[in-house]
Amino acid sequence: MPLKIAVQMDHVSTVNIAGDTTFALSLEAQRRGHKLFHYTPDRLSLRDGEVFARVEEMSVRDEKGAHYSLGEQVRTNLAEMDVVLLRQDPPFDMNYITTTHILERIHPGTLVVNDPAWVRNSPEKIFVTEFADLMPETLITKDVREVADFRKQFGDIIVKPLYGNGGAGIFHLHEVDRNLASLLEMFAQMFREPFIVQRYLKDVRKGDKRIILIDGEPVGAINRVPAEHDSRSNMHVGGRAEKTELTKREREICERIGPSLKERGFILVGIDVIGDYMTEINVTSPTGVREVKRFGGADIAALFWDAVEAKR
Repeated sequence: MPLKIAVQMDHVSTVNIAGDTTFALSLEAQRRGHKLFHYTPDRLSLRDGEVFARVEEMSVRDEKGAHYSLGEQVRTNLAEMDVVLLRQDPPFDMNYITTTHILERIHPGTLVVNDPAWVRNSPEKIFVTEFADLMPETLITKDVREVADFRKQFGDIIVKPLYGNGGAGIFHLHEVDRNLASLLEMFAQMFREPFIVQRYLKDVRKGDKRIILIDGEPVGAINRVPAEHDSRSNMHVGGRAEKTELTKREREICERIGPSLKERGFILVGIDVIGDYMTEINVTSPTGVREVKRFGGADIAALFWDAVEAKR
Protein backbone atom coordinates (compact mmCIF):
# COMPACT_ATOMS: atom_id res chain seq x y z
CA MET A 1 0.00 0.00 0.00
CA PRO A 2 1.22 3.55 -0.68
CA LEU A 3 2.65 5.30 2.37
CA LYS A 4 2.19 8.91 3.46
CA ILE A 5 5.72 10.17 4.08
CA ALA A 6 6.64 13.51 5.65
CA VAL A 7 10.23 14.64 5.16
CA GLN A 8 11.63 16.96 7.83
CA MET A 9 14.57 18.57 6.06
CA ASP A 10 16.36 21.76 5.17
CA HIS A 11 14.29 23.38 2.44
CA VAL A 12 14.29 21.24 -0.70
CA SER A 13 15.24 24.29 -2.77
CA THR A 14 18.69 24.30 -1.10
CA VAL A 15 19.77 20.73 -1.82
CA ASN A 16 22.45 19.74 -4.32
CA ILE A 17 20.64 16.92 -6.04
CA ALA A 18 23.83 15.39 -7.46
CA GLY A 19 24.88 14.19 -4.02
CA ASP A 20 21.94 14.62 -1.68
CA THR A 21 20.77 11.46 0.06
CA THR A 22 17.44 12.92 1.19
CA PHE A 23 16.67 13.71 -2.45
CA ALA A 24 17.63 10.17 -3.49
CA LEU A 25 15.33 8.68 -0.83
CA SER A 26 12.51 10.96 -1.97
CA LEU A 27 12.96 9.96 -5.63
CA GLU A 28 12.75 6.27 -4.75
CA ALA A 29 9.72 6.75 -2.48
CA GLN A 30 7.93 8.59 -5.28
CA ARG A 31 8.88 5.88 -7.80
CA ARG A 32 7.20 3.34 -5.53
CA GLY A 33 3.97 5.32 -5.48
CA HIS A 34 4.30 6.74 -1.97
CA LYS A 35 2.96 10.23 -1.26
CA LEU A 36 5.56 12.79 -0.16
CA PHE A 37 5.13 15.80 2.09
CA HIS A 38 7.78 18.41 2.84
CA TYR A 39 8.36 20.65 5.85
CA THR A 40 11.27 22.41 7.56
CA PRO A 41 11.98 22.06 11.30
CA ASP A 42 10.74 25.57 12.11
CA ARG A 43 7.23 24.46 11.08
CA LEU A 44 7.08 21.70 13.70
CA SER A 45 4.73 22.31 16.67
CA LEU A 46 3.59 20.51 19.82
CA ARG A 47 0.06 21.47 20.88
CA ASP A 48 -1.68 19.81 23.84
CA GLY A 49 0.32 16.64 23.35
CA GLU A 50 -0.21 16.42 19.59
CA VAL A 51 2.44 17.05 16.93
CA PHE A 52 1.65 19.30 13.98
CA ALA A 53 3.56 20.67 11.02
CA ARG A 54 2.64 22.88 8.10
CA VAL A 55 3.43 20.45 5.30
CA GLU A 56 3.43 20.78 1.53
CA GLU A 57 2.78 17.92 -0.84
CA MET A 58 6.03 17.41 -2.74
CA SER A 59 7.02 15.91 -6.07
CA VAL A 60 10.64 15.53 -7.14
CA ARG A 61 12.47 15.24 -10.46
CA ASP A 62 16.09 14.39 -11.16
CA GLU A 63 16.53 17.63 -13.10
CA LYS A 64 19.00 20.27 -11.95
CA GLY A 65 17.27 23.61 -11.55
CA ALA A 66 13.78 22.08 -11.70
CA HIS A 67 14.05 19.30 -9.15
CA TYR A 68 10.91 19.83 -7.07
CA SER A 69 7.35 21.11 -6.91
CA LEU A 70 5.49 21.98 -3.71
CA GLY A 71 1.79 22.35 -3.00
CA GLU A 72 0.15 24.69 -0.53
CA GLN A 73 1.04 24.52 3.15
CA VAL A 74 -1.51 22.58 5.19
CA ARG A 75 -1.45 22.31 8.98
CA THR A 76 -1.31 18.55 9.53
CA ASN A 77 -1.25 16.24 12.53
CA LEU A 78 1.86 14.15 11.91
CA ALA A 79 0.18 11.17 13.57
CA GLU A 80 -1.71 10.91 10.26
CA MET A 81 1.55 10.11 8.47
CA ASP A 82 2.89 6.58 8.08
CA VAL A 83 6.55 7.68 8.10
CA VAL A 84 8.51 10.79 9.05
CA LEU A 85 12.06 11.06 7.73
CA LEU A 86 14.21 13.01 10.21
CA ARG A 87 16.68 14.42 7.68
CA GLN A 88 17.63 18.01 8.43
CA ASP A 89 21.37 18.59 8.60
CA PRO A 90 23.11 19.33 11.90
CA PRO A 91 24.34 21.35 13.82
CA PHE A 92 23.29 18.97 16.55
CA ASP A 93 22.24 21.74 18.90
CA MET A 94 19.33 22.30 21.31
CA ASN A 95 17.06 23.13 18.39
CA TYR A 96 17.84 19.78 16.79
CA ILE A 97 17.45 17.98 20.12
CA THR A 98 14.07 19.65 20.72
CA THR A 99 12.77 18.31 17.40
CA THR A 100 13.64 14.79 18.57
CA HIS A 101 11.68 15.31 21.80
CA ILE A 102 8.67 16.44 19.79
CA LEU A 103 8.85 13.65 17.21
CA GLU A 104 9.22 11.09 19.97
CA ARG A 105 5.54 11.79 20.81
CA ILE A 106 4.38 10.15 17.55
CA HIS A 107 6.93 7.33 17.23
CA PRO A 108 6.50 4.41 16.60
CA GLY A 109 2.81 4.87 15.73
CA THR A 110 4.20 7.01 12.98
CA LEU A 111 7.57 5.49 12.13
CA VAL A 112 10.25 8.17 12.56
CA VAL A 113 13.50 7.30 10.78
CA ASN A 114 15.92 7.28 12.45
CA ASP A 115 14.36 6.72 15.90
CA PRO A 116 14.35 10.23 17.41
CA ALA A 117 15.13 9.19 20.99
CA TRP A 118 18.17 7.21 19.92
CA VAL A 119 19.30 9.94 17.53
CA ARG A 120 19.23 12.32 20.49
CA ASN A 121 21.14 9.90 22.71
CA SER A 122 23.73 8.89 20.10
CA PRO A 123 25.72 11.96 18.97
CA GLU A 124 28.01 10.83 16.14
CA LYS A 125 31.31 11.59 17.88
CA ILE A 126 30.21 10.24 21.29
CA PHE A 127 28.28 7.12 20.23
CA VAL A 128 31.38 5.87 18.44
CA THR A 129 33.37 5.91 21.72
CA GLU A 130 31.37 2.88 22.86
CA PHE A 131 33.69 1.00 20.49
CA ALA A 132 36.96 2.52 21.73
CA ASP A 133 39.05 -0.42 20.52
CA LEU A 134 37.90 0.26 16.94
CA MET A 135 38.89 3.95 17.08
CA PRO A 136 42.08 5.98 17.03
CA GLU A 137 43.08 7.36 20.43
CA THR A 138 40.47 10.01 21.26
CA LEU A 139 40.03 12.72 23.88
CA ILE A 140 36.84 14.70 24.58
CA THR A 141 37.51 17.68 26.84
CA LYS A 142 37.78 21.43 27.37
CA ASP A 143 40.82 21.03 29.62
CA VAL A 144 43.78 22.56 27.78
CA ARG A 145 46.28 20.64 29.92
CA GLU A 146 44.67 17.38 28.86
CA VAL A 147 45.00 18.41 25.21
CA ALA A 148 48.65 19.41 25.68
CA ASP A 149 49.45 16.07 27.31
CA PHE A 150 47.61 14.24 24.53
CA ARG A 151 49.64 15.99 21.84
CA LYS A 152 52.85 15.35 23.76
CA GLN A 153 52.03 11.66 23.69
CA PHE A 154 50.89 11.33 20.06
CA GLY A 155 52.47 14.25 18.16
CA ASP A 156 50.23 15.17 15.23
CA ILE A 157 46.60 15.57 16.26
CA ILE A 158 43.20 16.49 14.87
CA VAL A 159 41.06 19.00 16.79
CA LYS A 160 37.40 19.51 15.88
CA PRO A 161 34.05 20.62 17.35
CA LEU A 162 32.21 17.85 19.15
CA TYR A 163 28.93 18.62 17.41
CA GLY A 164 30.21 19.93 14.08
CA ASN A 165 29.47 18.44 10.69
CA GLY A 166 30.54 18.50 7.08
CA GLY A 167 34.22 19.02 7.86
CA ALA A 168 33.67 22.46 9.43
CA GLY A 169 36.19 23.48 12.06
CA ILE A 170 38.55 20.52 11.65
CA PHE A 171 42.22 21.35 12.30
CA HIS A 172 45.32 19.22 11.79
CA LEU A 173 48.04 20.37 14.18
CA HIS A 174 51.61 19.12 13.93
CA GLU A 175 53.63 18.28 17.01
CA VAL A 176 55.54 21.57 16.81
CA ASP A 177 52.63 23.75 15.68
CA ARG A 178 52.50 26.88 17.85
CA ASN A 179 48.81 27.58 17.22
CA LEU A 180 47.31 25.05 19.63
CA ALA A 181 46.75 27.48 22.51
CA SER A 182 45.14 30.08 20.25
CA LEU A 183 42.94 27.46 18.62
CA LEU A 184 41.70 26.18 21.97
CA GLU A 185 40.96 29.74 23.09
CA MET A 186 38.93 30.29 19.94
CA PHE A 187 37.04 27.01 20.39
CA ALA A 188 36.27 27.92 24.02
CA GLN A 189 34.75 31.21 22.85
CA MET A 190 32.76 29.62 20.03
CA PHE A 191 31.46 26.47 21.74
CA ARG A 192 30.07 25.81 25.20
CA GLU A 193 30.61 22.10 24.70
CA PRO A 194 33.87 20.15 24.97
CA PHE A 195 35.80 19.53 21.78
CA ILE A 196 37.28 16.35 20.39
CA VAL A 197 40.97 15.56 19.86
CA GLN A 198 42.24 12.50 18.01
CA ARG A 199 45.55 11.04 17.01
CA TYR A 200 46.19 12.05 13.39
CA LEU A 201 45.89 9.11 11.01
CA LYS A 202 48.29 9.35 8.07
CA ASP A 203 46.09 6.94 6.13
CA VAL A 204 43.64 9.79 5.60
CA ARG A 205 45.77 10.73 2.56
CA LYS A 206 44.53 7.45 1.01
CA GLY A 207 40.95 8.37 1.82
CA ASP A 208 38.22 8.55 4.44
CA LYS A 209 35.78 5.77 3.60
CA ARG A 210 32.04 6.28 4.09
CA ILE A 211 30.32 2.94 4.67
CA ILE A 212 26.53 2.84 4.62
CA LEU A 213 24.57 0.34 6.68
CA ILE A 214 20.88 -0.50 6.38
CA ASP A 215 19.32 -2.06 9.46
CA GLY A 216 22.79 -2.89 10.79
CA GLU A 217 24.15 -4.48 7.61
CA PRO A 218 26.78 -2.88 5.30
CA VAL A 219 25.35 -2.27 1.83
CA GLY A 220 27.85 0.03 0.12
CA ALA A 221 30.84 2.33 0.46
CA ILE A 222 32.58 5.22 -1.20
CA ASN A 223 36.12 6.43 -0.63
CA ARG A 224 36.62 10.18 -0.18
CA VAL A 225 40.14 11.42 -0.86
CA PRO A 226 41.14 14.84 0.49
CA ALA A 227 42.53 17.55 -1.74
CA GLU A 228 46.32 17.87 -1.75
CA HIS A 229 46.46 20.77 0.71
CA ASP A 230 43.56 19.78 2.98
CA SER A 231 43.12 17.22 5.74
CA ARG A 232 39.37 17.03 5.20
CA SER A 233 37.86 14.55 2.78
CA ASN A 234 34.30 15.90 2.72
CA MET A 235 33.32 16.31 -0.92
CA HIS A 236 31.79 19.76 -0.56
CA VAL A 237 35.17 21.08 0.66
CA GLY A 238 37.14 19.58 -2.21
CA GLY A 239 37.35 15.87 -1.44
CA ARG A 240 37.27 13.46 -4.39
CA ALA A 241 34.97 10.43 -4.47
CA GLU A 242 36.28 7.15 -5.82
CA LYS A 243 35.04 3.60 -6.12
CA THR A 244 35.99 1.20 -3.34
CA GLU A 245 35.31 -2.19 -1.79
CA LEU A 246 35.06 -3.19 1.86
CA THR A 247 38.15 -4.69 3.42
CA LYS A 248 38.15 -7.57 5.89
CA ARG A 249 38.80 -5.10 8.72
CA GLU A 250 35.89 -2.89 7.65
CA ARG A 251 33.56 -5.86 7.57
CA GLU A 252 34.72 -6.76 11.09
CA ILE A 253 33.90 -3.21 12.23
CA CYS A 254 30.43 -3.43 10.70
CA GLU A 255 29.82 -6.81 12.29
CA ARG A 256 30.77 -5.41 15.70
CA ILE A 257 28.53 -2.35 15.56
CA GLY A 258 25.61 -3.88 13.64
CA PRO A 259 23.73 -5.30 16.66
CA SER A 260 23.87 -1.93 18.48
CA LEU A 261 22.52 -0.15 15.41
CA LYS A 262 19.59 -2.55 15.11
CA GLU A 263 18.89 -2.37 18.84
CA ARG A 264 18.58 1.42 18.59
CA GLY A 265 16.30 1.31 15.57
CA PHE A 266 18.83 2.92 13.22
CA ILE A 267 17.69 2.01 9.71
CA LEU A 268 20.14 4.27 7.83
CA VAL A 269 23.65 4.84 9.20
CA GLY A 270 26.92 6.04 7.69
CA ILE A 271 30.22 5.28 9.38
CA ASP A 272 33.58 6.85 8.58
CA VAL A 273 36.70 4.67 8.46
CA ILE A 274 40.31 5.80 7.96
CA GLY A 275 42.76 2.96 7.52
CA ASP A 276 41.84 0.41 10.19
CA TYR A 277 39.97 2.84 12.44
CA MET A 278 36.38 4.02 12.69
CA THR A 279 36.11 7.73 13.49
CA GLU A 280 32.35 8.48 13.46
CA ILE A 281 28.94 6.82 13.42
CA ASN A 282 26.57 9.18 11.58
CA VAL A 283 22.90 8.74 12.52
CA THR A 284 21.37 12.21 12.03
CA SER A 285 21.30 12.62 8.24
CA PRO A 286 23.96 10.28 6.80
CA THR A 287 24.94 10.82 3.17
CA GLY A 288 26.67 8.92 0.36
CA VAL A 289 23.76 7.04 -1.23
CA ARG A 290 23.98 8.73 -4.64
CA GLU A 291 27.77 8.45 -4.82
CA VAL A 292 27.68 4.69 -4.15
CA LYS A 293 25.18 4.13 -6.94
CA ARG A 294 27.06 6.47 -9.32
CA PHE A 295 30.16 4.28 -8.98
CA GLY A 296 28.25 1.08 -9.74
CA GLY A 297 27.35 0.06 -6.19
CA ALA A 298 24.04 -0.94 -4.67
CA ASP A 299 20.84 1.07 -5.03
CA ILE A 300 20.78 1.94 -1.34
CA ALA A 301 17.67 4.10 -1.60
CA ALA A 302 15.77 1.01 -2.75
CA LEU A 303 17.22 -1.08 0.08
CA PHE A 304 16.24 1.65 2.55
CA TRP A 305 12.61 1.63 1.48
CA ASP A 306 12.54 -2.16 1.47
CA ALA A 307 13.51 -1.98 5.17
CA VAL A 308 11.02 0.79 5.99
CA GLU A 309 8.14 -0.93 4.17
CA ALA A 310 8.88 -4.14 6.06
CA LYS A 311 8.48 -2.26 9.35
CA ARG A 312 5.22 -0.64 8.20
